[in-house]
Amino acid sequence: MSETLVVGKGLGRDFRDGNAGLVTVLTNVDCEIVSGARIALVGPSGSGKSTLLHILGGLDKPTTGTVEWPGLGSFEELRPRWIGFVFQTPSLFPALTAVQNVELPLILGGKAPADNATAMSLLGSFGLGDVADKLPEELSGGQAQRVAMARALAIGPKLILADEPTGQLDSVTAQLFFDVILKRLEGTDVALVIATHDEAVAARMATRWTMDHGRLVRGRHRNEAA
Repeated sequence: MSETLVVGKGLGRDFRDGNAGLVTVLTNVDCEIVSGARIALVGPSGSGKSTLLHILGGLDKPTTGTVEWPGLGSFEELRPRWIGFVFQTPSLFPALTAVQNVELPLILGGKAPADNATAMSLLGSFGLGDVADKLPEELSGGQAQRVAMARALAIGPKLILADEPTGQLDSVTAQLFFDVILKRLEGTDVALVIATHDEAVAARMATRWTMDHGRLVRGRHRNEAA
């Protein structure tokens, strides 16, 4: 039976813009993420996808509405233990090598590795074994993003939120990247939510959420009629 991990009710988010005044990014969004979910969050740029992910991941607070994590424990336990977050642009620590970046959530989560076997295995699955000892500045944008995904997977989270993780990859590499993620999560209850403009990626997810001008206008399962 699926476990409810995150519930958002009436979520709204406003930002102050010096020139435009108050800008509304999210409006009255209701959503729920359950264990094992595979959700593609789609919509045009500026529709609120990133803001919604940040709120669901506890990185931002809604202006209105509430977000709760019934299946993930307290707010303080969310990251890095239960939520793995992959940002739109690579967010690696510049002073750490690729393998050290992947190991970091294990250390922060109190699971300091005796060796780097877990991190090396993850890097290898993304075709990055030969760059394990390189610093982020020595990696391409696509390599850095794959390291970031490996880092998100390292500690075994219950939920992965990924914001345009294939945005810096060509279409073939993006599909291979996605193959690795789905294979890693196969047979697990880990929920995956990916904000994406890549229709090929979105089509492989069981559920599609569509954002339009800050509103979640449709949440549809792949097997439902359009």
